[in-house]
Amino acid sequence: MVKYISKRLLYMIVSLLIIITATFFLMRIAPGNPFTSEKKLPPEIEANLNEHYGLDKPWYVQYGDYLVRIVQWDFGPSFKYESRTVNDLINDGFPVSLTLGLEAILFAVAVGIVLGVIAALRHNKWQDYTAMIIAVFGISVPSFIMATFLQYIFAIKLGLFPVARWETFSHTVLPALALGATPMAFIARLTRSSMLEVLSNDYIKTAKAKGLSRGAMIMKHTIRNALLPVVSYMGPLAAGIITGSFVIEKIFGIPGLGSHFVLSISNRDYTVIMGVTVFYSILLLVSILLVDIAYGLIDPRIKLAGGKKGE
Repeated sequence: MVKYISKRLLYMIVSLLIIITATFFLMRIAPGNPFTSEKKLPPEIEANLNEHYGLDKPWYVQYGDYLVRIVQWDFGPSFKYESRTVNDLINDGFPVSLTLGLEAILFAVAVGIVLGVIAALRHNKWQDYTAMIIAVFGISVPSFIMATFLQYIFAIKLGLFPVARWETFSHTVLPALALGATPMAFIARLTRSSMLEVLSNDYIKTAKAKGLSRGAMIMKHTIRNALLPVVSYMGPLAAGIITGSFVIEKIFGIPGLGSHFVLSISNRDYTVIMGVTVFYSILLLVSILLVDIAYGLIDPRIKLAGGKKGE
C-alpha cells in the first residue's frame, strides 16, 4: 500500500506540473492582457501595472516565480478584485461550491444506485423501463436546461423552493438536483448493467441452489460486487460535479468559486484562472487516488501493488 501510494503521488506531481505549465503558457499566448478593457489605459499607467504585477519580466522568470508561489500555496493577487488574492477567493467560494457538490453527489449516488438495483431486479418489467426512462432523461437533458426546468416547475409554478440565491437549505435543493441529475443517470445505468452481470455469474446460481435467501444473496454477494464500477466512477464524478457547478452557480446566483472563475475568464484575470485551474486539478488527482485505494479495500481480490490485477 505504501509503495503504491508513493508511486501515485509521484505521478500526481508530474501530472500537476504538466497542468501548471500548460495553463501558464496558454494564458500568456491568449490575446489581450489583464488590463485590456473598453477604455484603453495610457501606456505609462499600463507599464506601471505590468511592473507592479511582474508582467514585465521574462516569461521564464514569471514561470519560475509562479512555481515557487504554488509550492508555498500562494496563487498571487487578483488583477481585477482590488486588495484580494486568489487564495482569498478560493477560501470564500470553495466552501459554497463544496456544499453544493456534496449535496449533488449524495443525490446522484443514492437515487442512482436505488434506480439501478430496482431496474436490475425487475429486469424487463415496468420498473426497469421506468428507471431507464428516467436515466435517459437525466443523461439527455443538459444541466442548464434541467436547472431552468426545475426553477419553472418547483419555484415559479408550485412555489416549493426559492428561485435563486444561497441562504437556507431550501435554496440548495434545486441547484443540487440540477447538478446531480446527469451523474445520477449514469450511476443508475452503471448499477443496472453491473447488477445484471453479477446476477448471471455461477456463484450467484450456487448461492441460490444452497437455499440462500434472496435478500441475503443481494446484500452479501450481488450489490457489493455490482458497485465496483460505481466506485471507480466516483473520483471523476466528484471532481466533475464540483467543477461542473460553474454554470449552475451562475443560473442560481450562488456565490461559489465557479462564479469567480467565469468572471475571471471574461476579465482576463490570469492569476484567478490559473489558481482555480490548479486547485481543481489537485482535487481531481487526489479524488482519483482515494477512489483507487477505496476500490482495493472494497474488493480484497484487487491488489494495489505487486503487478497483479488492479495495479
